[in-house]
Amino acid sequence: MRFSCFISLSLILFSLSSCKNLPQTENVSGGAQQPNVESYQLQGILWQQNAAEYKALCFQAFNLATLQLKEEIANKSATGKPLAIITDIDETVLDNSPYQATRAKEGKPYSRDSWVAWGNLEEATSVPGSLDFLNYASANGVTVFYISDRHDIQQETTLNNMKKLGFPNADADHIFLKKKGVDKETRRQKVYKNYEVVMYLGDNLSDFSAIFDNQPTQKRNTLADSIKKKFGNTFIVLPNPMYGAWQTDGIYEGNYNWSPTQKDSIIREKLNGY
Repeated sequence: MRFSCFISLSLILFSLSSCKNLPQTENVSGGAQQPNVESYQLQGILWQQNAAEYKALCFQAFNLATLQLKEEIANKSATGKPLAIITDIDETVLDNSPYQATRAKEGKPYSRDSWVAWGNLEEATSVPGSLDFLNYASANGVTVFYISDRHDIQQETTLNNMKKLGFPNADADHIFLKKKGVDKETRRQKVYKNYEVVMYLGDNLSDFSAIFDNQPTQKRNTLADSIKKKFGNTFIVLPNPMYGAWQTDGIYEGNYNWSPTQKDSIIREKLNGY
């Protein structure tokens, strides 16, 4: 009897020690626990940080971009304007998966403060192939512009991070971050005034055209079908399994106020099984 009690007590203590490192789910009134939907990102983050296939897809994208850019350079500008590339930053040229991994392991969603704090570390690494491609473009007379929805207050730390890595045109004249009321299309128009933009790089379809802004899943897919010939030519898409408008505007329909339980239900409803 004493031995069996000892075994039971040992199992209880082991269970408690094992649980202390797990992310806690949100406790709501009545003591019910909501699903930790942030942990659903773990598989995608794990893939981005570990899969050789992720690197291969990035290399494939930038190899294709190089071939297309060589052709554009050879053809020269039809307008007489200098050539330019517009690229997104996050998950296109900078890898922020450590931020996503930390939030997911802690069971916490994205927040502006935590995102800015991560950026202040200036520790994002380059997306595989991005540095070589953009430096190739710059060396061949193509100007690089960075249009990102990073917050405007992040400009200095973002540029510092990019300079450390060796990205071309990493200066205030070639980066347009998010200001209140100024969407990406408005920022792209600034570039169009003086340059002929021959290529766009991004992980999100809104990095290429405003037609994708604030669109639900079905519409996003219909629009992608309608311009399919642009992908791999003018539009170069990078893989991002962690986050994006496909989720916020698509899956969650632009609503940022769903509870964890509601998000879980929406996710399960959107999955196609057999």
